[in-house]
Amino acid sequence: MNWKHCIGLALAGTLGAGCQGSRPEGPEPIQNRLTLQNFQSCQELEQYIEDTAVRKMRQTLDSYYNGLDRHAGVGAGPESSADGSNRSSGPAAYTTTNTQVAGVDEADFVKNDGTRIFVLSGGTLYAARSWPPENMALVSKLKIEGYPSQMYLDDKNRVVVFSSVYTEYPWYEDAKAGRPCLGWDCGYYASNTTKVTVVDVSNLAAPKVTDEYYLPGHYVNSRRIGSSVRLVLSDHFRWPAKVRFYPEYAPGLWEDKNRLAAALEELKANNEVVIRGQTLEQWLPRSRYRNARGELVEIPYNCSDFARSNAPVELGLLTIATVNLDRLAAAPSRTSIVGEAGEIYASTKNLYVANRHWWWWPEPGQKDYTYLHKFDITDPDRAVYVASGGVDGHIVDQFSMDENSAGYFRVATTIATRVPDERNPQNRWGRIETVNRISVLREDGGQLVVVGRTEDLAKGERIFSARFVEDKAYVVTFRNIDPFFTFDLSDPRNPRQVGELKIPGFSTYIHPIDKNHVLTIGTYLPEPDAMGQVDWRQRRLQLSLFDVSDFARPVQKFTHVVGTAHGWSEAQYEHKAFNYFPARKLLAIPFWDYNFRCDRDYWSCFTSDVRVFRIDTTTGIQGLGALSMKDVYQVHNDREWTWYWTPYVRRSVMASSREGQDYVYAISDAGVRVANLERIATPLSTVLFEKEKARQ
Repeated sequence: MNWKHCIGLALAGTLGAGCQGSRPEGPEPIQNRLTLQNFQSCQELEQYIEDTAVRKMRQTLDSYYNGLDRHAGVGAGPESSADGSNRSSGPAAYTTTNTQVAGVDEADFVKNDGTRIFVLSGGTLYAARSWPPENMALVSKLKIEGYPSQMYLDDKNRVVVFSSVYTEYPWYEDAKAGRPCLGWDCGYYASNTTKVTVVDVSNLAAPKVTDEYYLPGHYVNSRRIGSSVRLVLSDHFRWPAKVRFYPEYAPGLWEDKNRLAAALEELKANNEVVIRGQTLEQWLPRSRYRNARGELVEIPYNCSDFARSNAPVELGLLTIATVNLDRLAAAPSRTSIVGEAGEIYASTKNLYVANRHWWWWPEPGQKDYTYLHKFDITDPDRAVYVASGGVDGHIVDQFSMDENSAGYFRVATTIATRVPDERNPQNRWGRIETVNRISVLREDGGQLVVVGRTEDLAKGERIFSARFVEDKAYVVTFRNIDPFFTFDLSDPRNPRQVGELKIPGFSTYIHPIDKNHVLTIGTYLPEPDAMGQVDWRQRRLQLSLFDVSDFARPVQKFTHVVGTAHGWSEAQYEHKAFNYFPARKLLAIPFWDYNFRCDRDYWSCFTSDVRVFRIDTTTGIQGLGALSMKDVYQVHNDREWTWYWTPYVRRSVMASSREGQDYVYAISDAGVRVANLERIATPLSTVLFEKEKARQ
């Protein structure tokens, strides 16, 4: 009995046993030849959106038949300024945001240029004069609409802030009924619009908003190359208010399979009518920007800027928007794909977006797969789609991807395969097996084609970190022992593993410091005992310095453990918190710890500071001390600490004077503190920000 017949019986109220527990379609297969096709008309775009929405809606309701969650998957990021400071008298050297690719800036909530530090804290942009350090002072502040998260600072005194705001669309049923946006409904997690605010900071004492853009969707990531800011946005489909994803409750419904099946089929049919009755404008809210007269002007969609993939991915919209800071009068250009946004990688010429194959129904035999889309970003005004392809497995973060100077794209993946569970045949989902590899791709006729791959390695483990450096690569996998692998990628068609070192623990970030050494941060764990158990009480944050001069025989030359088993650092999972100062061979990381043996109040036993280390490839890793902000977070120690405002240390800046003195700045939502490295525990000056109240 087919599903069209089942639907007819459901609407007639006579659904029989022949329709119970069946499915309209099986999981869609991986597309090894990925293509993107632009829509030729708005009618075609609307038709595709509605067809996709109907399929997603049906698949969601079908999950009730077998009690599966709808998100199931295969498993396992020299001029004088107006405020009187002289830029030419700044530090001899200083650190900025830690980025993956030279010349490709990455957004963060802290930006600095040696003499000024800008911090987004709560809903405010704070601007501080930071040099000379003993005279550090807060100069100005500017409220930013919505929930600001990241920003850029360019060399033309422009700060570009990204914030999440809530836009109430007029066709929502609640809006028509006059229901206002209240409380958490309008908060960050309910935000549906990304606001781009451009601020002129040439006069540090009076920052001025010059341009504003409102782009639909959630901010995922971005990159800046020169004057061009590329935003990657992810937007969900705006379902009609009358679409429902569960049947109306009735006594006994969920206990009667026939009644439940009939109710689900009726709901599918009703939902489809509502979905196909929605207009394109309702599916795709328009963007806006503020013109020179201060008016909000809508940016119309060009339907030919949208493309569809032949691969099954989660329902949504992936948009690459380009804002050219040298042409702010022009509306941002956008290129959109019907699908979801994942990790991104950008060289100075190309931007790549990765997203996962979507297995909406898990079954043995499936493996995970990553689709890749390449965009040319050499035009400062727009991103141009170039090619698509894919690789087996999934990536752990942006450092799993890299493009070399010859245009080859390299990807390190963990491949998770769902296999039957022989020990428990009733486990219909099966179990997961993993292997790992590096694949090399090349653009060829609109396709990203795999031209070479390594042999599979580290069965049963998964990649925790990866880093590509020219024609070399480093990969760390983990289960109980940390294998550190080295790869030779000089022949794109024959990439190969050349070295392996097994050590306890694992590394989560790899940072090259010269051609023969890499520095890592991660976790030390003792080797498992005879029963295979690990004593997690002995875990510690660990810094490691590897000598890779003999690429086939890497050596963990030095290690340094920090804190207790309860200590950790944001730098373990956020590379922007890892601050290496190559000019002075210094490393600074934010560090948190808690002493459970402390018999005082909680906040007296809590540690949050910046730890600084000397990194010497000959003598090793030397701890130089810590700059604490304990007095600040002890003052702000109430329940109003939120995900949105926390006074513990999260970032650092280092700078060196022309006389050879080194300084470190600790940065948190509560303010900025600076100390001379020779007397790091004694602050030179502190700038405090206003306490951000929890938003209601």
